[in-house]
Amino acid sequence: MRGSVYYQTALLAKTIFIEGAKKEDKVNPKHENHGSVSSYKTMETYRNVWNNFFNYLREHWNLKNCELITSEHILAYFEYKIEYYPSKQYAEKLSSALGKLETALNKYAKENHENPTLYDFKIRQELLDNARDHKLVANNYQNRVYDNPMVIIENLANDKHRLAATIQLEGGARSEGVTLIKLEQLKGYKIDDISKKEVGVIETKEKGGKIGDVFISTQVYQMLEEFFTHNSTTIFKIKYQEYVDDIRHTCKNLNMKAKGSHGFRWTFAQNRVREYQKYGYSYEQALQGVSWEMKHFRASITEHYLDK
Repeated sequence: MRGSVYYQTALLAKTIFIEGAKKEDKVNPKHENHGSVSSYKTMETYRNVWNNFFNYLREHWNLKNCELITSEHILAYFEYKIEYYPSKQYAEKLSSALGKLETALNKYAKENHENPTLYDFKIRQELLDNARDHKLVANNYQNRVYDNPMVIIENLANDKHRLAATIQLEGGARSEGVTLIKLEQLKGYKIDDISKKEVGVIETKEKGGKIGDVFISTQVYQMLEEFFTHNSTTIFKIKYQEYVDDIRHTCKNLNMKAKGSHGFRWTFAQNRVREYQKYGYSYEQALQGVSWEMKHFRASITEHYLDK
């Protein structure tokens, strides 16, 4: 499918919006109106989520055709939203809207292709259930800091996953900041204003298109440089699903609780706040500084990572 985000969501909305459709028909798998939406307000709500989701895919995955969406994209987007502690109602709205997206894509594919793709986004419900079970919504707190992150990283099965996890741990990058790194994003070395130590700089573009620098140790930066040189490539890329699966399996083998790739980012936040304070910054200054480094604005957001 071609066209702007809003054109594509409009086409998909047309496939499932049927004004006046009866409730019994919408829930009847044998009826032609099964899975349809009959309320203008509900359809608008779903489409607003789709617009946000598609814009996210364009910015962070360079995906411009909604027919190429997979469960991997659903997983990344949902976790990306959960990081900001949405209300229970908002998380449920996301899950519902993504469920209707699955219905719309399947219907569109069936109507327009001889061999239609089958879309299956059931992972959205698993993510919602997990978020509710572990109190990741409605402003409830769950500590996602790894007590011994280096043990996990050292035991990951994939070399590239080890490098990505180390970058998250040292620099606080989100998952989308390490699943795709281009050679042009490596900005050389500088002196960290806080520790006064030399660090390597990676420029990343993450949530909401925010651009900023991620600081990592010179050793890890050199490992990333060597990857590009030895592989004669300009792109470091890993599959998000394989990355989180590696983390989960490794934690299981080590008898440690898996906290996903975000766990390394949480651990960075706590470590970095301590580092600010070690070099003479007040607690409030540390919160604001770490918030900016993590591409937030308000200092209070950092407290989510500190059990405050």
